[in-house]
Amino acid sequence: MNVHFTARRAVLTPEIKDYCEKRLARLKGLSGDILDVNVILGVQKNRNRAEIHVIAKGASLVVVEETLDMMGSLNLAFDNLEKKIKKEREKWRERRRRGGRNRKELEALPETGEPEKRVIRSQNFSAKPLSLEEAVAQFEFKNREVLVFRREGSENWAVLYRRKDGHLGLVEPE
Repeated sequence: MNVHFTARRAVLTPEIKDYCEKRLARLKGLSGDILDVNVILGVQKNRNRAEIHVIAKGASLVVVEETLDMMGSLNLAFDNLEKKIKKEREKWRERRRRGGRNRKELEALPETGEPEKRVIRSQNFSAKPLSLEEAVAQFEFKNREVLVFRREGSENWAVLYRRKDGHLGLVEPE
């Protein structure tokens, strides 16, 4: 793990450096795949800002904290960084255990071995009456697979669909 310290209008004291290295050693114990850490300390007026950029395998995390003293900013930043690392590690574990599914999806799945059929609503219909030519034009214009429409001059519904051979099929009730 490479650690880089940057001080912008701030003094990097040995106490701050030792504190950062101690907390980073604890972070390395939480997640062993940390490659680089950039600790940026800055002072503007009476605000002390601590930024920590962590670059790890597959992810990067950034934490920024501002308080009135530098040690307080660093303490808050490292606490938030620990929380983020724990959260990311838990997400990674859950994905590995469940094959990419989260708990809500698992609870929604039925207990039986056969999958449940779902009904998915579609907007592939026309409420206004259309002639066959208008229906074909709308079908081609919107690039649909199925169009349900009301025939012009009657109350009957008709279905226009694309066949496997590329032609259009028409289904009308008797």
